[in-house]
Amino acid sequence: MQYRGVNELRRLYLDFFESKGHLKMKSFSLVPHNDNSLLIINSGMAPLKPYFTGQEIPPRRRVTTCQKCIRTGDIENVGKTARHGTFFEMLGNFSFGDYFKDEAIHWSWEFLTEAVGLDPDRLYPSIYQDDDEAFNIWNKEIGIAPERIFRFGKEDNFWEHGAGPCGPCSEIYYDRGEKYGCGKPGCTVGCDCDRYMEVWNNVFSQFNNDGHGNYTDLIQKNIDTGMGLERLAVVVQDVDSIFDVDTLQALRNKVCEMAGVKYKEDEKQDVSIRVITDHIRSVTFMVSDGIMPSNEGRGYVLRRLLRRAARHGRLLGIEGKFLSKLCETVIEGSKDGYPELEEKRTFITKVISEEEDKFNKTIDQGLSILNDMEAELASKGEKVLSGADAFKLYDTYGFPIDLTKEILEEKNITIDEAGFNAAMEEQRVKARNARKVTNYMGADATVYDEIDPAITSAFVGYDKLTNESEITVLTTEEEVVDALSEGDKGTVIVDETVFYATMGGQEGDKGVIKTSEGEFAVETTIKLKGGKIGHVGTMTKGMMKVGDTATMEVSPAYRADTCKNHSATHLLQKALRIVLGDHVEQKGSYVDPDRLRFDFTHFQSMTKEEIAKVEDIVNEKIAEAIPVVTDVMTIEEAKKTGAMALFGEKYGDKVRVVAMGDFSKEFCGGTHVANTANIRLFKIVSEAGVAAGVRRIEALTDKGVMKYYAELEKTIEEAAKAAKAEPVQLVKKIAAMNDEIKSLMSENEKLKAELANNALGDTAGDIKEVNGVKYIATKVDGVDMNELRNLGDKLKGEIGSGVVVIVSAQGADKVSVIAMATDDVIAKGAHAGNLIKALAPIVGGGGGGRPNMAQAGGKNPAGIDELIAKVPDTILAQIG
Repeated sequence: MQYRGVNELRRLYLDFFESKGHLKMKSFSLVPHNDNSLLIINSGMAPLKPYFTGQEIPPRRRVTTCQKCIRTGDIENVGKTARHGTFFEMLGNFSFGDYFKDEAIHWSWEFLTEAVGLDPDRLYPSIYQDDDEAFNIWNKEIGIAPERIFRFGKEDNFWEHGAGPCGPCSEIYYDRGEKYGCGKPGCTVGCDCDRYMEVWNNVFSQFNNDGHGNYTDLIQKNIDTGMGLERLAVVVQDVDSIFDVDTLQALRNKVCEMAGVKYKEDEKQDVSIRVITDHIRSVTFMVSDGIMPSNEGRGYVLRRLLRRAARHGRLLGIEGKFLSKLCETVIEGSKDGYPELEEKRTFITKVISEEEDKFNKTIDQGLSILNDMEAELASKGEKVLSGADAFKLYDTYGFPIDLTKEILEEKNITIDEAGFNAAMEEQRVKARNARKVTNYMGADATVYDEIDPAITSAFVGYDKLTNESEITVLTTEEEVVDALSEGDKGTVIVDETVFYATMGGQEGDKGVIKTSEGEFAVETTIKLKGGKIGHVGTMTKGMMKVGDTATMEVSPAYRADTCKNHSATHLLQKALRIVLGDHVEQKGSYVDPDRLRFDFTHFQSMTKEEIAKVEDIVNEKIAEAIPVVTDVMTIEEAKKTGAMALFGEKYGDKVRVVAMGDFSKEFCGGTHVANTANIRLFKIVSEAGVAAGVRRIEALTDKGVMKYYAELEKTIEEAAKAAKAEPVQLVKKIAAMNDEIKSLMSENEKLKAELANNALGDTAGDIKEVNGVKYIATKVDGVDMNELRNLGDKLKGEIGSGVVVIVSAQGADKVSVIAMATDDVIAKGAHAGNLIKALAPIVGGGGGGRPNMAQAGGKNPAGIDELIAKVPDTILAQIG
């Protein structure tokens, strides 16, 4: 078998499948695109999921890739064994509804035995236990003896991940010889030792799992092949582990050179050598894809790997920065397959160097503090570091918790992780509740305060919506950075931009910023101190870095609609001055694509006639199709033209004057339509006061007006449908319904009064007396408060002189109580309000009122009889 290096094997594989009609595609970024289920790409098929699911149409039905991947699930084992690593390259050939098992198996055998030259007698296929189709291909077509084909169960040879496409696998193992074996008599394929190494895995995606273990055949059957490039190199180069293949060996040797040590002389040193060798590969590739060190998400994975490698450098005796130099060896070894590493060499080394600087400032002090903590634990005979101490190392000295765990693990000490998480949450709560931090100017401190004051931006978008410019600054929401990658929220600043920043009441532009490697969705544009313009939004694809040339593209529809609303405010102000008088001055405005708002001085609400007249004037000027002309001139020249300035506004030496014929001339730095006809329609939707002497108009233009009337029309249609009338007859129908409702209400009131009287019955026998004062205390069912008052008036008339108390239960949990007293008994001390206050709690309520009339509500009908029984004693207590 011919010796082949990693780079040669990669080329050999891709060229082989290209010859079989596959489209050779570049590795996708490590940052997943539109896939929230993954933090970092961890398999060859992960970026191709949209093609497998049918969400996207693949560029070809046969595709081959060599995909860079990172897995950190067993990061604690990396270095401790030669088997584990975080970074690997996955070779893959994929079929999206094209070829299936027959071709996949034949080509895997052809590549391994003919292209690579592996000994066929040392290759052993495995299949899923029930996959007779695959067995027959291996046995009858390839010619593998039945005893050399291994059937394994679902756990080993059936790929599925919850509901969705799934299917059996067929793996190919290579017998590396007895020197790599465990020596046990039964050692064969499937043994945990290193003799039989899996080099190929064909996944036959042919079923759909409904999530409940029920399988149906897929209409489109797919092939997903995975083969670790480093594993293949281990076999071809006949070396012990992935750390011995040519590219990793060169990297490993560089680590040894920097540390002045030799590999395989000291097991502890070997662990550190392997950690650094593996982690610097992951770090280099992550940075090349725009992932930046941070304390969350992908950035935290990067920071953990880099700082773990830095700490192991200390263990090997490497002083100062070394990872930013070591990444050069990664670039040299991998640029053949990943030319972007060479293109971004300066950027990669800069990012790694800066992160090393940050950690180097605290690592020695942090290690010293940790030693003190260990000594204190030893003196107490304890083996658990408190969560508070672990958090101090994280928060003050930048130690990721897994780094602290690893250091302590070497001394059989664990961490109170629950306590650490509690301390972390406490800090988050404090940060949320803390008073806003301010800078020395007394303004809220922001990430933008960290930007070089010398950096400025120029707006060049009055007459165009696209331009190219160099990126000068990138920030996340928390810090200034060198790059942004997919999913990051942040701000982009360039030398020149066509994006208008929020100013003068006009909302900033939206759009997209594109570079050769990524796209950034601009959600708003803001004006920053020092003449900088910030494009705020989210990276939606790829990455971008400082120094890149960016194509700036403003959303044409967003800008056009904003311009219509802005130009309409100019016409509106002039129309208001014509209709209301010259005292009208602008006090504020807001325009965006959806609406406009205009605040102005006026001392009373506008009449309907005034609003209609203003609307008519604006629409007349729109219909006149007046050209909108913008000139830049000195303030004195502008004043001579009669242009209106905003009261109290400060202007520079030169100002922009926006003129709409002789009708309107204003100082204005915003963007406008080219002709008033572009506004098309204008409609005032509200007019109201917002402060003393200040009114506010809200209005719409063009599509906003059409939408307004469409919604109005829909409301009228729904109302007509509810009224069972045609829209044109709706007013008449409502008038008729109102008349009918009035008549029914009158009739209803009469019936309610009649029912209440009937419920009350003959009360002559209910009149009682206490200490010379007559009273009636009675109950009726299902009578509301209005009717109780009517009944009370009736009984008060019948009794002539005395006190009336009526109680009514309405349902299971509502009670109404009313009390009345005549003037003569009030003179004796009776008081209806106090009577109610004393009685209402018996029915679970409260209330009060005047001496002659009071009422209350309650929730406990069960107390009604007790309330009535208490009336005489309560009256007696009042009159003595």
